Amino acid sequence: MRQPAVFFGHGSPMNALGGPCADVWREVGITIGKPKGVVMVSAHWETDRLGVTAQSRPATIHDFGGFPDALHAMQYPAPGSPELAARVSELTGAAPTTQWGLDHGTWSVLAHVWPEADVPVVQLSLNRRLDAQGHFDLGRKLSALRDEGVVIAGSGDFVHNLRTWKRTGGEAYDWASGFNEAVKSALIRGDDAALINWVDLAGDAQLSVPTEEHFLPLLYVAAQRLPGDDVSFFNDVIEGGSISMTGVRIGQA
Repeated sequence: MRQPAVFFGHGSPMNALGGPCADVWREVGITIGKPKGVVMVSAHWETDRLGVTAQSRPATIHDFGGFPDALHAMQYPAPGSPELAARVSELTGAAPTTQWGLDHGTWSVLAHVWPEADVPVVQLSLNRRLDAQGHFDLGRKLSALRDEGVVIAGSGDFVHNLRTWKRTGGEAYDWASGFNEAVKSALIRGDDAALINWVDLAGDAQLSVPTEEHFLPLLYVAAQRLPGDDVSFFNDVIEGGSISMTGVRIGQA
C-alpha cells in the first residue's frame, strides 16, 4: 500500500515532552499505522556530502543545551535499517554512515508518532552544496519508496525565526502568518516552483526563513505528490509569534 509523505513542524525540543502538538502527532501515527520504515530529512543534520544513517541501532542525539534534565535523558530506541539505508543510497547516491543517529528534529516528533519505537528509521542529510531545486529533485528520487511501504518525512518549520521569537508567547507576526498561508496555498495548488523559489512566495519571506535548513525538509515532502494525492494540514499554529508548527500530509496511508 502506498504510504503518505509527511512534514512535521517540530518547533522547540520541549514538544518531545508532550503538549497539544504532540497529541496530534500521535493521532497522525494512528491513522498511518505501522509502515515498513521511515526516511526522515531533519533540519538538524547538514553535511557537505549526502549521507544516510546505516546502523541497526541509531543513537538518540541530544543536539541542544539548556533544557530540563528530563529532555536530556529522553531516549528513542527505534531501530535503524541498513537495508533501507542501502536502498536510499541506491536511489540517491547518499553515502551510508554510522557517524550520526536520530537528532531531535526526528525523535522529538517520532516519539509521539510511533511511541513504541518499533518502526525502523533512517535519516537523510541536508547536503549544503544543493540549492532548493536540487533538494526538490533529490526528494523526487525517493518517491519509489512510498510504494515499498516507506513513509517519506521531513522535520523543520515553515517559519523559523528565533531572533523574533516571543518567549512568553503571543500573536503571530503578520509576516509570519502571511508566509505560512502562502506556503499552504502553494501546496494546495501543487505549485512546486513557488515553493522552490520561496523568496518570492510572500512579502518579507526572508524574515520567515532567515536560514534555509528548517524550510528545505518541506521540499522533500512536496516532491512526493502524485496525481490523486490529497494535501492536508495539522497543528496549524504559530508559536511565539515566529515558529510555525504547521504539518503537512500528502497522500493516504
